Amino acid sequence: MFRKFLFTLMAALFIATVPAQAATYKVDPDHTTVSFKIRHLFSNVTGQFTKFDGTFEYDPEKPATWSSSGAIQVSSINTNVEQRDKHLKSPDFFDVDKFPTIDFKTTKVLESTKEHAKIEGLMKLHGVEKPVVLNVDIHGEGKDPWGNIRAGFTATTRINRKDFGLGWNETLETGKLLVGEEVDITIELEGIKQV
Repeated sequence: MFRKFLFTLMAALFIATVPAQAATYKVDPDHTTVSFKIRHLFSNVTGQFTKFDGTFEYDPEKPATWSSSGAIQVSSINTNVEQRDKHLKSPDFFDVDKFPTIDFKTTKVLESTKEHAKIEGLMKLHGVEKPVVLNVDIHGEGKDPWGNIRAGFTATTRINRKDFGLGWNETLETGKLLVGEEVDITIELEGIKQV
């Protein structure tokens, strides 16, 4: 009798210590964009990466269970200027033959409300892994007309490209640099719940 009680108690303690799992969502590439903005001379250049994949764990009531991971194919960069894109893929910048992907995974939810969160993660770019913080707007979740459960977010961050070894530049006659060092990244993300 005591042995049965002990077994039941241990099982209950084990179940209590297993963290609740959030639902898994797969990134929908048809409704997700990964874009960036960087200064060039006296204006800004914008661009996108058009090939990527990823998943995230999400339960709006349990921020401690949130996590995500994803990979961007660097060769899919598109700034609407073919020659510029070719230069960006070269060893001067991304060196896509050597470093074909940009990888990201979350490490911690720093703060969260129903509409906003700050999420810490690790970004690996150009062979260098650094911590970044995403500012996330939470747009909600619900069923689409075809019965899929979807969740949507906007995530933004700013990085210094030199921190990741992307140091190429030219100096103008004025002494200013041709290309800015800070890059603003915006991810408009929509995912489909997996069953």
